[in-house]
Amino acid sequence: MACYGYVRVSTADQDCTLQEQALRAAGCEIIRAEKASATRREGRTELALLLEFLRPGDTMVVTRVDRLARSIKDLQDIIYLLQERGVTLRATEQPINTQSAAGKAFLDMLGVFAEFETNLRRERQLEGIAAAKARGVYRGRKPSIDPVEVQRLYAEERLGAAAIARRLGIGRAAPSGRSRRRSGMTDSDYASLQQHYGGQYIARRAGEVVASSATYEGLSDLLDALEGGSMDVIIEYVEPAESVRAY
Repeated sequence: MACYGYVRVSTADQDCTLQEQALRAAGCEIIRAEKASATRREGRTELALLLEFLRPGDTMVVTRVDRLARSIKDLQDIIYLLQERGVTLRATEQPINTQSAAGKAFLDMLGVFAEFETNLRRERQLEGIAAAKARGVYRGRKPSIDPVEVQRLYAEERLGAAAIARRLGIGRAAPSGRSRRRSGMTDSDYASLQQHYGGQYIARRAGEVVASSATYEGLSDLLDALEGGSMDVIIEYVEPAESVRAY
């Protein structure tokens, strides 16, 4: 059962020596160190390498958990990744050991605080959008596609979703209006969607509609307000009942 250490400082003029000494004293023979901000995981190559290298039964050691991440969400994601791989996380300067009962309680607390953080962020976003709309200055995000052009390509040039995406240089999920073919819906399921959302763009997650709007941009703005743009959804256009054709 190997013990691996991770060291991080934020700026080039900071020194990793003290952290490295603490980790070696804790039994770490291999230590990965880097100078990078912890506000995001992108670009932290040493952390990515270590997470990829760890095996079941190994232990990852840091001096404090803020060496891993600054946000609760990122920290929670890393800890759950370690759990899935059967890796223990320990901190030398904090009472954190994910093998202990206290460590499991710590993970539960992370979930509570992560949800609290998400709810606060959603409330601030909704309040900010409402205030901006009241002042008449809110315009939403810059449109990523032209829905009129998408419909023209589909109706006049008879292009499919993939061809439209290639023509406009956008992701395939954005322009798709042929949701039955993509999702395997039955005619009855699609007819039910049309009854409620015909002529609208919808966002589906795990098969359930979580948001809808008459325009793609409006739906994007709504998703931004709900989850800060981080919702894992499929966006589709539901055709009006009178425009449905046999596929």
